[in-house]
Amino acid sequence: MTMTITRDEIAARIPHAGTMCLLDSVIDWSPEHIRCQASSHRDPANPLRSGGRLGVLCGIEYAAQAMAMHGGLQAAPPGDAGQRPKAGFLASVRSVSAHVVRLDDSTSDLQIEARRVSGDENLVMYEFSVRDADRLLIEGRAAVVMDASALLPTETLP
Repeated sequence: MTMTITRDEIAARIPHAGTMCLLDSVIDWSPEHIRCQASSHRDPANPLRSGGRLGVLCGIEYAAQAMAMHGGLQAAPPGDAGQRPKAGFLASVRSVSAHVVRLDDSTSDLQIEARRVSGDENLVMYEFSVRDADRLLIEGRAAVVMDASALLPTETLP
């Protein structure tokens, strides 16, 4: 669905608060994908900065927040008060390709896309990418555990 969802609406749906909510808007989403926009990579107060720089691997956190927002929209689409979605945990990232060293030297907004490739109510697999106006910055795959207790063994060892 093409629509703009604002930062305030994003902050109400994901567990990231204050400056840790990195996304500015959701531009487009469907049951299979989400596309978000962010400008926080240029903010000197970005909480992910280290040594005055924002490394490209921080793009994984941008993608994780897009995935969290996607889960939130699945649980309760805009206009639906619905229940708060289950908390998800980034379990793994794989096949990550970084094409630049830094995010903060990009002068254009970031475009963050996550595409759900498989999953169920407990585990979801995504492909993600982060781009600026001209370049692919980072891409990869991620597994999100939606209910960590569902993956724990039910029997205990003696």
